[in-house]
Amino acid sequence: MSSSDDDSQQRFALGFLFALIALVISVVVGTVVVKRVGASGAAKPAPATAVAASAPAVVAAADAASVRVENGVVKFYFASAKADLAAGANEALADVVKGVAEGKKAVISGFHDATGDAALNAELAKQRAFAVRDALKGLGVAEDKIELKKPEETTATGSNAEARRVEVALGA
Repeated sequence: MSSSDDDSQQRFALGFLFALIALVISVVVGTVVVKRVGASGAAKPAPATAVAASAPAVVAAADAASVRVENGVVKFYFASAKADLAAGANEALADVVKGVAEGKKAVISGFHDATGDAALNAELAKQRAFAVRDALKGLGVAEDKIELKKPEETTATGSNAEARRVEVALGA
């Protein structure tokens, strides 16, 4: 009977050892997968430019961040639900920085579209204006030379992408 008990204990110990090894391997593989997915950003939604192959180019461009200078006003356009500045922001702000050095103020106005929750849109417009303000400060503009205007809702006939903007103009 003792050999039967020994066999039973050995089987249990072996089974336990195999289960422990399987658990360790699973944890290691899981950790590697999580690190790779986190590093490559595969778990994040695809950016608008990656969707361009399957969607019309107009849609992808309409939801991408961009910056334009029109009649001396720097206009920052933002992707939906984002407050990230477009590439080229510092270059676009060069004339504003020069105007501030000549004694003028940089006036920042935030806008948002009329879709969704108005309070959340106003807060996002504020965060976008702060991002532009921080870019100006990074370019050496003193905070007392920057004026922030309250976010405004755009109800014009333009698109929602046009409404998601921050404008920087020189004021007195």
